[in-house]
Amino acid sequence: MDHSGHGMDMDLPPFTLGRGLQFSADPFFLIGCVLAIGLYTYAVLRLRRRGDSWPAGRIVFFVVGVLSIALVMCTKLNDYGMVMFSVHMVQHMVISMLSPILLLLGAPVTLTLRALPVAGRGRTGPRELLLKLLHSRYMKVITHPVFTIPLFIASLYGLYFTPLFDFLMGSKTGHIAMMVHFLAVGLVFFWPIMGVDPGPHRPGYVMRMLELFAGMPFHAFFGIALMMATTPMVGTYQHPPASLGIDALSDQGWAGGIAWAFSEIPSVLVLIALVFQWYRSEQRTAKRSDRAADRDGDQELQAYNAYLASLQARGR
Repeated sequence: MDHSGHGMDMDLPPFTLGRGLQFSADPFFLIGCVLAIGLYTYAVLRLRRRGDSWPAGRIVFFVVGVLSIALVMCTKLNDYGMVMFSVHMVQHMVISMLSPILLLLGAPVTLTLRALPVAGRGRTGPRELLLKLLHSRYMKVITHPVFTIPLFIASLYGLYFTPLFDFLMGSKTGHIAMMVHFLAVGLVFFWPIMGVDPGPHRPGYVMRMLELFAGMPFHAFFGIALMMATTPMVGTYQHPPASLGIDALSDQGWAGGIAWAFSEIPSVLVLIALVFQWYRSEQRTAKRSDRAADRDGDQELQAYNAYLASLQARGR
C-alpha cells in the first residue's frame, strides 16, 4: 500500500487521547467547517436584523454538529485513523451518526429558506431553486427509506468487506470522499426521521421510529462481525506501524466494539428528539382544535351529540 501522502504514518507514537486530540487540520474539512458556521451565523444575523427570531437551541445544535466534524477530521485523530482501525471507526461513527443528527436539529434548510431573499415575480433566485430541489423527484427518491436504509447498510458492508475501502484509503482524495460520503449518508438517513427541516418524505411518528430501528440491527451485527473475526479483515490495517505498539486483531476488535456500541447512541438521541417533536405537534394540534372550538361554539361536539341522539332514536 502506498503511504506517500502520509509521511507521518510511520513514526506516530502510541495512541493516547491527548495525542489524538492535538490540532492537525485536514484543509478540506477545516475550510468546510469554518464556512458552515460562518454562513449559519450570517443567516441568523440576517433574520435578527429583519426583526425575526431564530431559536437559540438550533444554533447550539448546529455549531456542536460542525464542531463534532472538526473534532474527528481536524485533529490527530485523522492521522491515527489512517493506521488504526479503532480510531478510524470513531471517526466514521461520529461523522455518520452523531454529526448528522446534530446538524439536522439545527434546521439549516429552514434557516436558508428564511434568510434568502424572495426573487421578484416570474424570476428564479437561489431560494426558488432550493425549493424546487426540495420538492423534486430526485429528493423524493434519495430520502425514501427504500433507498436510505439499504444505502446506510451498504456503506458499512459494501465498503469494509470489499477492496473498495483499501482503494479509497490509498489516497488523500479517496479518504476525504469516503468521509464526505459517510456524512451525506447520515444526513439523508436521519433527515426524514427526525430532521426539523421540510422534506419530501415525512412519514408519521410511528413509521419514523420503525425506520430508525430498521437500520440499527445491521449496524450492530457489523460491529459484532468485526469483534468475532479471527483474522484482520481490512487490508489497510493489517500491518500497523510498529511504533504504535498495537496488535492488528485486537485493534479490529476495538473497532467492532465501537461500531456496535455506537449504533445505540444515535437511536437514543433520535428517539428523544422524536418523542419531543411528537409531543410538540400533538400540543399544536390540540391548540388548533381548541381555537376552532372557540370560533364555532363547539359545533363538532354538538354535531356528535346530535348523531348519538339519532342512533338512540333509531335503536328504539
